Amino acid sequence: MQAWRVHENGEPGEVMRLDEVERPTPGDGQLLLRVRAANINFPDALLCRGQYQVRPPLPFTPGVEICGETQDGRRVIATPALPHGGFAEYVVVDAATVLPAPESLDDAEAAALHIGYQTGWFGLHRRARLRAGETLLVHAAAGGVGSAAVQLGKAAGATVIGVVGGPDKARVARELGCDLVIDRRTEDIVATVKEATGGRGADVVYDPVGGDAYAKSVKCVAFEGRIVVVGFASGEIPSPGLNHALVKNYAILGLHWGLYNTKDPAAILACHEELTKLAAEGAVKPLVSERVAMKDAADAVQRVADGTTTGRVVVVPEGAAR
Repeated sequence: MQAWRVHENGEPGEVMRLDEVERPTPGDGQLLLRVRAANINFPDALLCRGQYQVRPPLPFTPGVEICGETQDGRRVIATPALPHGGFAEYVVVDAATVLPAPESLDDAEAAALHIGYQTGWFGLHRRARLRAGETLLVHAAAGGVGSAAVQLGKAAGATVIGVVGGPDKARVARELGCDLVIDRRTEDIVATVKEATGGRGADVVYDPVGGDAYAKSVKCVAFEGRIVVVGFASGEIPSPGLNHALVKNYAILGLHWGLYNTKDPAAILACHEELTKLAAEGAVKPLVSERVAMKDAADAVQRVADGTTTGRVVVVPEGAAR
């Protein structure tokens, strides 16, 4: 079968190579899945660079999120176990982690529902306790992670302010349902948020960017506000001023969704059931901006790494249904 593999760390477009490899053999408690769609996540780029929190042995196949088909024809979503990731025609996964693919979504949408939306749901509901009527500020609102948070925030009854970079991404954020969109390249984030909230600031900030985005967030977070730290797509990890958090009375909340797989797997299933319900109601629908062929996966991962894409880019192997 074909599988993309990384033989040395570096930029995805340079180090990912399409190889012919043996089809994997499932062990005890595992399932063999035919990959119907593999969603590209920013961690895939970090894996290629050797900058992710886990560093699988070389060579490895990136791809942390798929929609696949079991040997008995069931359509499921799963997170393949590295080093044998999802940018391949077949993968092996732990049977206990497999979830049914929502019937309301096609393969690419189903592949994109899992990590980003689970992260958003846990971040907004379990960590930040977002309430209806509150104001939610989402950085990178047109991206894969941000777009999920926008939809989940609207579904929760929040007023959503989206921060983007450029007019094209601003258009996407408006289409996603943002009540207000701020173009960070031409507008003052802090002043605009304060004006929009009557000087109060944002009750919850969802930050997958870090760097300057975090620095701006602490200047416009509300009294008893909550900043959810999701990732560092900017490449800059901020150093919070705890004295500032004390004086302004806001909370800084970390979110590592992967920990729930080992610490509280029942919560993962409960979240998936909620997301499936929201998808069936049309309250959330993954924004899939591109479906690319297997041969174009490396270029697509590079574009996600460069921050030039919107929503989700999904790899669809040749011959995959739907």
